[in-house]
Amino acid sequence: MKYLFLQSGDMALTVRFENEIREDINRCVTSLAGLIGGAEINGVTEVIPTFNSLTVLYDCTVIRSSRLKKRLARLIARIDPNSEGLVGSEMCIRDSYIPVCYEERFSPDMANVCAHTGLTRDEVIALHTAKPYLIYMLGFLPGFAYLGGMDERLATPRLDTPRLEIFEGAVGIGGSQTGIYPIASPGGWQLIGKTPVKVYDPSRSVPILYKAGDRIKFYSIDGGEFDRIEREVAAGTYKVTAKEAKPCSR
Repeated sequence: MKYLFLQSGDMALTVRFENEIREDINRCVTSLAGLIGGAEINGVTEVIPTFNSLTVLYDCTVIRSSRLKKRLARLIARIDPNSEGLVGSEMCIRDSYIPVCYEERFSPDMANVCAHTGLTRDEVIALHTAKPYLIYMLGFLPGFAYLGGMDERLATPRLDTPRLEIFEGAVGIGGSQTGIYPIASPGGWQLIGKTPVKVYDPSRSVPILYKAGDRIKFYSIDGGEFDRIEREVAAGTYKVTAKEAKPCSR
């Protein structure tokens, strides 16, 4: 596989794979992140995955860039981009099942999506919940997942004029992507639903429900189910259904 090292100051090294957005390339990124975690390289403090690159933060007083490059090159050589498995990695790949209510009170832009795509509301919901979405990376907001794999028939341009505030838990479509707004924020995506689940909660020991390389599967709920789950979330008793798609190494 093709890759190159980019020095990002004296305490960060970026591994850039091919300059495209593809699942196999992103799998290299998440595989390398997992392998680094398993290798426990002395001096490495954090890794930051993106669509097609991984930035490795390190303490330059503990490990030199030249030595780190050699360690990373050996790990990269172990990656098979065509395999779902992560050789020697401690990283788990999880599927999280996220409930979404697509009723009118939570879908102010559903009519826009239907008009642009020529689909009915039921068809939009059916396509949106049909398959899991790969989390390429997290960014923009804490817990905001950049998802890949949305059916191209759902693609709808962003709003001409972004909203000053979008409600927490909003599920939207922006161009060829879909995602969840983890907190209230400005935004220009077309809103088609809302999840009662807090995908980001700074009071939890692990604030974000998922990580890059995991997958999200949406499923439709009605208003009554939404209200019930919302109460359970507030009480701290609701648990998101999650399954290991690729078990951790034991």
